Amino acid sequence: MSSTDAAQGSNANWKPATNPWLIAIVVTLAAFMEVLDTTIVKVALPYIAGTMSASYDEATWTLTSYLVANGIVLPISSFLGRLLGRKRYFLVCIIAFTICSFLCGIATDLWQLIIFRVLQVFSAAACSLTSSRSFSTSFRPNSATARSRCFLFQICTQTI
Repeated sequence: MSSTDAAQGSNANWKPATNPWLIAIVVTLAAFMEVLDTTIVKVALPYIAGTMSASYDEATWTLTSYLVANGIVLPISSFLGRLLGRKRYFLVCIIAFTICSFLCGIATDLWQLIIFRVLQVFSAAACSLTSSRSFSTSFRPNSATARSRCFLFQICTQTI
């Protein structure tokens, strides 16, 4: 028996612990929240400037700091996902993202908002990284069709 036959035999007995489509929906919604969060700030910059009594250029720091921190955090996030475990890291990041979003909502000064946005990106980076990795491991190892549908689902929800 060759190694290919053994691999196909083990794939035939493969059964997920939970419904992979449920995992896909939850992970995609989390990634969608991260994209939505960035988009909302782009649209709300004039209102942020007015509410925080700052100039438009000063208000753009809420977006700029988020994007710069996101570029720094992505490689670190991948490392932490491997270190802590993808599921545990994802759940901790969802909770942290929710708390940081609340803190952004109650910020009274521009500097508070910028700090809370930078803290928020530490948890938001896990959403985009975890989603693609979860798709590749949640479905049957040789079911390219289901994975393709799942990636298409994610692309459609994040571009809407």
